[in-house]
Amino acid sequence: MSSQRELLTPQMLRYDDFDDRAETRYLPYLMYFHRAGYRSETVNTDRLGFRISCGATEQGSVEEPPKGPVRLLAGSSTPFGIGATSDAATMASRLWSKYAPSVPWLNFAGRSHNSMQELLLFLMHRHLLPELEEIVVFSGLNDLALSRLPQWQRGEHGAFFNCGEYFEQMEDLRARHRKPKRGFGRRSAAAGAEEHEEHVVPPLGERIAYAVELTARHLASLRLLAEPTGARITYVLQPLATWVRESPSPEERAVFGELDEISNFWELYGDIATMETGRKYAEALRTACEAQGVRFLDISPVIAGSVTERDWLYVDRAHFTDHGTEVVSGLLADSLGLS
Repeated sequence: MSSQRELLTPQMLRYDDFDDRAETRYLPYLMYFHRAGYRSETVNTDRLGFRISCGATEQGSVEEPPKGPVRLLAGSSTPFGIGATSDAATMASRLWSKYAPSVPWLNFAGRSHNSMQELLLFLMHRHLLPELEEIVVFSGLNDLALSRLPQWQRGEHGAFFNCGEYFEQMEDLRARHRKPKRGFGRRSAAAGAEEHEEHVVPPLGERIAYAVELTARHLASLRLLAEPTGARITYVLQPLATWVRESPSPEERAVFGELDEISNFWELYGDIATMETGRKYAEALRTACEAQGVRFLDISPVIAGSVTERDWLYVDRAHFTDHGTEVVSGLLADSLGLS
């Protein structure tokens, strides 16, 4: 018997294959990025791993950008287009082909990336890009979600997804290189092993402040890197489904309920999933962006004012259906005055 997820969002099976952990592509400095040269009817990437975006008459990617100035849609999995039935149905493609087509849009997003990885992605690939007119960073959720991890995993630059596995493997590697010492200074059996106090998740207010500080710091660095290009930077807070509306559509209710049975979403993220948290986080980010002269948009209330409870927007609580992408792309272009 097929699940509701398979029946209502069959394209997600392609993304399951695309995200196969056995095929994770580890990269120096960035930690991980998309599978390169991936081909399917749903998602396709170039030689570097960037997703193809589609205009009305042409296609482009970071590896082969169109001639002339371009606009970048940066961020994590939502602007990448998890949930879209094809490359043409992603946000970058809908902006390029319909809602803001005067300048081509490139998909510059990284699946499961935090703000530091988004910054590194730009630093590592800026030399491949033509003239930049606009950079829209559609992000924010991952930094807040990762803020619950222990300080020793977050370090100075923020935690990244699956970092626990990384630290475990690095400790195993160090252990293999250790040599026994005799006499004074001899290691104990447990010497060198990472010891950490039992972790207590920080209060929500502290986590919001931490995520905003990280985002602001990395956004300031992005501004410095992008300043010579003359590109305008806009930060858009990624809209979690529960930040948009409290009552999901019938299709969303079916899929969300099924996903809740096999995940620990509410245990891990229940406190950040409330609409109140979304508004507090948005206002703190707005203040941080205004201090840097960066345009900011909390698109959640904009979406909420433009849809009904019958609109099926999400394939899960973070990623859009094609209809959701269509709605958000139009609202994004209108809100930012893009043509």
